[in-house]
Amino acid sequence: MALKAMRVLVVMALVAALMQLSQALGIAQFRRIAAQNNVTFMLVFGDSSVDPGNNNRLATTTKGNFLPYGKNFFNGRPTGRFTDGRLATDFIAESFGFTNAIPAFLDPTIKKIDLLHGVSFASAGSGYDDLTANLSAMKSLGATRLVVVGVPPLGCMPIVKTLQDQTACVESYNKVAASLNSKIREKLAILRRTIGIKAAYIDCYDIILDAVNKPKKYGFTETAKGCCGTGTVEFGDTCRGLTTCTDAGKYIFWDAVHPTQKMYQIIARQGLESLDVNALF
Repeated sequence: MALKAMRVLVVMALVAALMQLSQALGIAQFRRIAAQNNVTFMLVFGDSSVDPGNNNRLATTTKGNFLPYGKNFFNGRPTGRFTDGRLATDFIAESFGFTNAIPAFLDPTIKKIDLLHGVSFASAGSGYDDLTANLSAMKSLGATRLVVVGVPPLGCMPIVKTLQDQTACVESYNKVAASLNSKIREKLAILRRTIGIKAAYIDCYDIILDAVNKPKKYGFTETAKGCCGTGTVEFGDTCRGLTTCTDAGKYIFWDAVHPTQKMYQIIARQGLESLDVNALF
């Protein structure tokens, strides 16, 4: 089926996911509205926060296709996801009823049928380049709906706190993240007016910051370090083969940069519940 014959939901992620917007929806209601509008396909663009394994096939040292990454994924196998299990985009796809794990476009075992409901082009370390041009190109290919996920509170990452020799979140880094998120929202408003694409913004900043400040609310006990190794500096290859915490579900971060599967699930759930339906449908 050609892209132009589909209603396409594009999820672009910078470093992770989601915030409260007006006119919140329940998951079941959102799935029903999506089905009524024939939203059947999800494309994912971003970095290591949503890379399901594309970097396994790229000439880069930024990989997560070894244990303990994937420790809590299906069958306890590493896939290239930089966490212990699934990503926020996997949970979002599952909420839509598409699939329980978005495949990587470069996965050599991927089948045509796997592409019917979604695929990820995300690559760890890629970040963003020209947002406006990319959105225009997507619209010309048939993308009709866009969800852009902002950046998290960077100053709360364990590695940032370690490098800055601080125990609390580094406020200067958080201010940069908040400023970027503000500019993204402004850019989306302009694009909605100029190219007419339906778009919504999801900000993970407040969700993660709330979890850091109120861990008991979410069942967390550790907010300052990751589950892998010392949890203060390890991520990617420096996490290879290291011991981990006993229960990753008690940790916000899996390594010194990336959230745990549980945190990603919280991000996905709260993000979908907070989406502004009028912005997308």
